[in-house]
Amino acid sequence: MMSDSAIESPVQMPPRADKSPRRLPLGLAYALGTVTLVLLVWGLASGRGWVSPVFLPSPLRVGQALLRAATEGYANATLWQHMGASLWRVFAALIGTMAIGIPAGVLIATSRAGRGILDPLIEFIRPLPPLAYLPLIIIWCGIGEPSKILVIGIAMLAPIVISTVSGIRAAGENQIRAARAFGASRWQVVAEVMLPAALPSILTGMRIALGAGWTTLVAAELVAATRGLGYMIQFAAQFLVTDMVIAGILVIAGLATISELGLRLIERRFLPWIGKS
Repeated sequence: MMSDSAIESPVQMPPRADKSPRRLPLGLAYALGTVTLVLLVWGLASGRGWVSPVFLPSPLRVGQALLRAATEGYANATLWQHMGASLWRVFAALIGTMAIGIPAGVLIATSRAGRGILDPLIEFIRPLPPLAYLPLIIIWCGIGEPSKILVIGIAMLAPIVISTVSGIRAAGENQIRAARAFGASRWQVVAEVMLPAALPSILTGMRIALGAGWTTLVAAELVAATRGLGYMIQFAAQFLVTDMVIAGILVIAGLATISELGLRLIERRFLPWIGKS
């Protein structure tokens, strides 16, 4: 006969697999909803004649303009060639600016002489709009690629320098004292303690600088450019080709968003401690 305990013990059933469908992250769902709403309002405004098609073409016309630029070309080049020229200018400016801005930020944060010499220059450059110094850059550097990259680089410089200064000054005092106690020199402390601690702030500065660079791109391509998204937009605007203007704006916004997401991915991959206590 079976014992009472064996009869009374319930049968252990294996846990059921959760077959509920995976849901989109809440932030992504909100973003998709916002884009859908904007496209819906845009389509209604152009389709029902609330706004003249000359000023606001339909999303379909803008999509057709993008396809036409990608396959047949527009303004002396295809869309991919315009994108390549603009990407080259923005990222060449970013790399050059980082090579100058990070050492400048370190000098400002660690040296009284560096702060006295460089800080006034950065504060002078920081509030200037690109169109204000664009004519001067053209007079000094001509109308070639260096002037375009330099204009974008100047717009990027202040965010990188200021973020580097902020990150260096935020380095832990205990870590600095420990490094000095083990005999580290001043520059070893900077290179092995301060700069690693400043990386999150520097990465934030790069994100801000890229935004400034994309904002300045159109101004940089105003003069003597034959390729580039800014040039394509300006060329289309001269002939009131509004669908191509909007297409160029959307491409710039898309590239800027991709670059921002790329920096966020780098941040999560190489600096996973950011935002965690």
